[in-house]
Parts: sequence; structure tokens; C-alpha cells
Amino acid sequence: MPVTLSELLKRSDELATVSDTSRLDTEVLLCHVLGKNRTFLYTWPEQLLSTSQQNQFQTLFNRRLKGEPIAHLTGTREFWSLSLNVSSATLIPRPDTELLVELALGLSLAEQAAVLDLGTGTGAIALALASEKPHWNICAVDAVAEAVALADENRRQLGFDNVRVFQSDWFSELNGQTFDLVISNPPYISASDDHLQQGDVRFEPGSALVADEAGFADLSTIISNANLHLSLGGWLILEHGYEQGDEVRQMMSLAGFSRVATHTDLAGLDRATIGHKA
Repeated sequence: MPVTLSELLKRSDELATVSDTSRLDTEVLLCHVLGKNRTFLYTWPEQLLSTSQQNQFQTLFNRRLKGEPIAHLTGTREFWSLSLNVSSATLIPRPDTELLVELALGLSLAEQAAVLDLGTGTGAIALALASEKPHWNICAVDAVAEAVALADENRRQLGFDNVRVFQSDWFSELNGQTFDLVISNPPYISASDDHLQQGDVRFEPGSALVADEAGFADLSTIISNANLHLSLGGWLILEHGYEQGDEVRQMMSLAGFSRVATHTDLAGLDRATIGHKA
């Protein structure tokens, strides 16, 4: 039997056990199926869906009931007002990571600054910076080939010619290149963290989330090698867990960075630490 948009929107309560945004999730899925915006849903609530649209919506709705992330269902996620393609090969960009972009844009860097985004994933950080700083020369690297392909697809789709994307295990393929800014959202979750068995992260690659040494291994690798790839006066910005701020500040200070400071995310929790190569 044909169903209306209004009837399907009422089904959002079914998602309450897997999502804190069940109504929004349902709206997003309907918009994806219809190719319309959310205004359309409320302007035409009695609009009937075709059989194929109903089937597509039901398939996606069932996957969401199992906890699969909305971004994986629609294949896109917005970050810094950019629409990015996403996949199960990468971490889904999160609003808190926009803090790194804000910190980078607040620095007094040269008009044609050289920037390195380590572990770029979808390319979110690099592409957000490129959208604001078209004269910056940005390298975006990732160790995972599928992530590199996805980030470069996003780069081409958005038309940012000032970004180069290539495969590198952290600094391994950079051959002595130096940058005015190194920025990264590396894996920083401990393998024993209970949150890995909850919510969207169950469907994301562990390699993008989990690090050895109780979550500090990749942070330590980047901090200990960053000085070799930073120009004098350059900056390092790292995202980390909300309980890792003290340790990351100590690691940066011991590595010779000055003006080390931790900044908080939207929830007021420690989320990013910055350091300066004097």
C-alpha cells in the first residue's frame, strides 16, 4: 500500500533505541531517498512514495535499526559546510574535529604556507583548510590506500587544486619535506575502551580509532617526528581524547615545543593540543 511522508516520519520512534537523533535520522533517510531537502518533507507531508522509494527507505531504515551510521547509509557527511563522500574505510568526520580547523585558521601563517594533514581519512581537515586558504599548499596523507582514493575523490569533487593527496604511513614518504603546519586527528582510543562497542564506531575501521600504548602510540610517533618536518616557527596541532590533554602537553614540551596549550571541544572537554617550534 502507498504510504505518505507523514506516515513514515512517525516511524522515527522506532530508532530511539539506537539513536539520540531518531527524528533527524528519519528525515535524512527520506531526503536521501527522494533527492529533496527537509523543507519538502513538511511542505508536502501527504506526498506518496513510489514502491521503489518505499523499498529503498525500508532497506536503509532496517540498516539504521541495526546501528549502522547515517553517513554510511547516505554515503555523505557534512564537515565545515563541505559535503564529503564517506565509506567504511575511513573515520566519519565529526563536528568536534572542526576545532582543529579553527585553530589552524587562527595562526599567523604565510599566505602560501605549506601544510601537512596526517591521517587524512576523507580529507576533511585538508579540504576545509583549502576552502578557506586557497593559496596554502596542502599535503594530505594516509596509510590506507582506500582512504587516499576517497580523499582524492573528495578533492576532485570540490575542485581544490591546492591539495595533494598521497599514501604515506605518517611521515614515511615525505623525504625530508618541511611544513609551516602539521595537523592531525590520529587514532587515540585504547583497545580496551568500552565505547568501541557502542554506537557508530562499531562500523568504523579500528585502524582509524585504536592506538597501542593505551591510545598514545600514534600521538607519540607524530610528536617525536614532527620537528624534523616543521620549519622554524612552525606549528603542530593534534586532536586527542578528553582525558589525554595532560600527557600530550608533557609529550610536546619534552619534544621541545613551546607555547603548548590544550583547547576544548563543543562539550567543554579537552580535544586538541597545539605546540610551536621556536
